[in-house]
Amino acid sequence: MSGGRIVLILGGTAEARELAAGLDRAGVRVVSSLAGRVARPRLPAGEVRIGGFGGPDSLARWLVEHDVGAVVDATHPFAECISASAALACPAAGVGLLRLEREGFGAQAGDRWHWVDGLEEAAALVPRLGRRALLTTGRQGLAAFAGTADAWFLVRCVDPPSPPLPPHHELVLDRGPYTLAGELALIDRHAIEVVVTKDSGGRHTEAKLHAARARELPVVVVRRPPRPDVATVATVDDALAWLGRTDQAG
Repeated sequence: MSGGRIVLILGGTAEARELAAGLDRAGVRVVSSLAGRVARPRLPAGEVRIGGFGGPDSLARWLVEHDVGAVVDATHPFAECISASAALACPAAGVGLLRLEREGFGAQAGDRWHWVDGLEEAAALVPRLGRRALLTTGRQGLAAFAGTADAWFLVRCVDPPSPPLPPHHELVLDRGPYTLAGELALIDRHAIEVVVTKDSGGRHTEAKLHAARARELPVVVVRRPPRPDVATVATVDDALAWLGRTDQAG
């Protein structure tokens, strides 16, 4: 993975930061692109650009103009738009594309999980499962819960969300990683009866699921959206191996 060509990481996740650090240590020139939706993002090693590309055509031009040798899409499992753009832009620019996506959450014996296909379905289901919900789907899409008047929501986000919000709610600004003890205390303090989450996966946020299991609470889980058909790995080590094996970076 030597040479002067750039590896572009479409980032914003813990895996993206870990990959950037590994490439930087190996002497590979790496640029991480962040969407800019978080006010104070955790910055990765190497160069960083903030903001979108303006669609697949603009991204393809950027890849050619900046002599990019490979793109690793390590965005959040629910970041659909940029992944779709990358799947179109990379072939157009003649650049290799890899999707680095962590494994989803896995139910265990005794879990009371209810899978749904979107936030609107989650909002409709919550009042049937409990009256006090821990809502951890992020600040994007909270409008789906704005019409749910027969439940109270503890809304946890990294940054303050924009309205509309659930009519009955309390806002908690926090970011992971979370601990089992902390999640249990949060659930008990607010008398939570149901947990709502996206199937984002990852160790940083899975403690809420362990806490829900311990308190025998139902969990509403939003399925991941469909992804473009591109080469995909689940770990940073596998992404580094792909880059080295195909000499994408050099």
